[in-house]
Amino acid sequence: MSAVGRWFELNMVRASIYLASSSPRRQELLRQIGLAFETVVPDIIEQPRTGEAAIDYVSRMAAEKARCAAILVGARGGRALPIIGADTEVVIDQEILGKPVDRDHGFQILRRLAGRSHEVLTAICVVHQGREAGAVSESRVTFGPLSDADIARYWESGEPVGKAGGYAIQGLAAAFIARLEGSYSGVMGLPLYELVMLLRKTGISIP
Repeated sequence: MSAVGRWFELNMVRASIYLASSSPRRQELLRQIGLAFETVVPDIIEQPRTGEAAIDYVSRMAAEKARCAAILVGARGGRALPIIGADTEVVIDQEILGKPVDRDHGFQILRRLAGRSHEVLTAICVVHQGREAGAVSESRVTFGPLSDADIARYWESGEPVGKAGGYAIQGLAAAFIARLEGSYSGVMGLPLYELVMLLRKTGISIP
């Protein structure tokens, strides 16, 4: 193994965290920057409050996920490592679109996104040793025109299921996106720049 490879491997061991999410996309992004992690999946109610702004909602969800995971880790006697909570929402006309509940809902969402721009908000919260730090990534995504046939083919791929806004930027939906202003990893579900800045404040070494 080269010196660079050995240094990277050592930092993978040192930079250990808990991820309060079962999202394969978030796990992939952590691996991309060389962070070893354990997952702790919190059980919280994800529902906006009446009149709650989208940015406040994602920030609250990220914090609640991290806090809940901290309680779970403490209950099982886990290691005192930083805990990351994250939440992503797609917003258009100041409305949070959520995840499609069925085919008709998925079609409705994608028709609204077609040929228009929308916002993707991803909040992260790091809880460590009784302290919290948070950040929000705001990105603007523009879709090209989509026909009902395009939407039908995309829905049948299975990719929209369980995705905020009914699409995955890292998947087949990349072909729909005419323009992205902001963070690719943020749209994917975990803004890496903001995450690295927060973790460095906790003393975590990032390769």
